[in-house]
Parts: sequence; structure tokens; C-alpha cells
Amino acid sequence: MSPDLVGKKVAVPAHVAIIMDGNGRWAGARGLPRLAGHRAGADAVARCLRAAMQRGVTYLTLYAFSSENWSRGPQEVADLTGLLRYYLRHKVRELHAEGVQIRFIGDLSRFDAGLRAELTRAEELTAGNSRLVLLLALSYGGRGDIVQAVQRLARASRDGTIDPDQITEADFAAHLWTAGIPDPDVIVRTSGECRLSNFLLWQSAYAELVFLDVFWPDFNEGHFATVLDLYARRERRFGARPVASA
Repeated sequence: MSPDLVGKKVAVPAHVAIIMDGNGRWAGARGLPRLAGHRAGADAVARCLRAAMQRGVTYLTLYAFSSENWSRGPQEVADLTGLLRYYLRHKVRELHAEGVQIRFIGDLSRFDAGLRAELTRAEELTAGNSRLVLLLALSYGGRGDIVQAVQRLARASRDGTIDPDQITEADFAAHLWTAGIPDPDVIVRTSGECRLSNFLLWQSAYAELVFLDVFWPDFNEGHFATVLDLYARRERRFGARPVASA
């Protein structure tokens, strides 16, 4: 924590969302294959989880595999899904023991049946945990999330179970893949890039944005603390006028 925040009541974001960017460039700078970068990125995820739990964050969303990632080369897609299988088989029970609830958001239908079954088992095993809710965005795209919500609402309207003239923002949010999850308080992107890249487009309406000039495999507890310090300094008004001090 920064010295000027010591002794003050510091706001901790309930929900931190992270675009984990830079695995490939991290590996390339070291003359390593991209898979090495993805493996190092998985180690950064473990550090991030520890930091989130230590600092009292309730929800952590990680952009692990975007809908656009399917267009990468077949070998890299196979490497990414292979890593996912490995961690589902070898790390989920550790997270369960730590009290982490795991949820997946995105178009999971694009994964094969065996992998989808493992995703379901991970969710079912950890469903009762409450120390931290970890959302992994897989085959996820913000525009796709909005489109599928519109489709679901359109079907409900066609079936007569909802009046289209009465649809509210809350109704719409309830049909997103993140239904029941509070919107992120802060969205972080690593690697120095300054864009959302189709991540949580609806949900990010009032999120604080933090862009870090560090490749994801180098992300550590200190970087997480930096994010929380930056968040604590920002005044969140949600469009309202500031209240004059007495």
C-alpha cells in the first residue's frame, strides 16, 4: 500500500476483472515457444489468486480464452485447450480446498464434449464455496454475450413470457453469461495495450480501467497491490454530481 494511504479506510473492489495479455510476447522476447509463455501465464494466475484472496476481493474474472482466439493456429489452440485440461484435472481440488468457487462464462459449446464435462465437474465441485468466486471467460466475447442475451429475450417475447416494452436493464443483465455476478469495479489489462478487446462490454459501463505495462507472465502480488492502490485513489460517482462537503 502506498504510504499516503496507510491509516486510511481504503476501498477494496469487490470484483476485479483482468485481460491477461502478453504471454506470446513474453515468450518471444526470451526466444521461447508461445506455449512457454502460456505456461508462465498460468503461474501468474496462481499469484493473482493468492493476492485476491489476501486482499479481500470477492470476485475475480480472468479473460482466459477469447472467441477470437479460435482463429489462432491449430497448434496454439490445441496448446491452450491442453493447458486448460491439465489445470482442470490437477488444480481444481486445490482451489476447492482454498474455498474458491469456479464458474465459466462464454460460448462453451465450441469445446469438445469431454472438456465441457470437465468444466461442469469443476463448477459442481466448487459450487458451495464462497471465499472467492473465480470466473474464467472461455470462448468469450462481449458482443457475443450481448447477442445471446438478445436472442434469449427475443425467444421469451415470442413465447409470451415477457413484454418487450417492459424489458429493463436488469432484465437484460439477467440474461448475460454473468447473470447474478456484480459488474466489475475495475478492469485491468496487462502488456501495455489500452483497449478492452471485446471483454465484458455491457458489464464494464462504470468500471475503472487500469492498464499496466507488464506482460502477464511477470504479473505478481506487487502489481495486484498497485491495481488496488490506484482503485482506492479514484472517486467513483456513476454519473452523479459530486456532493459538496459541509
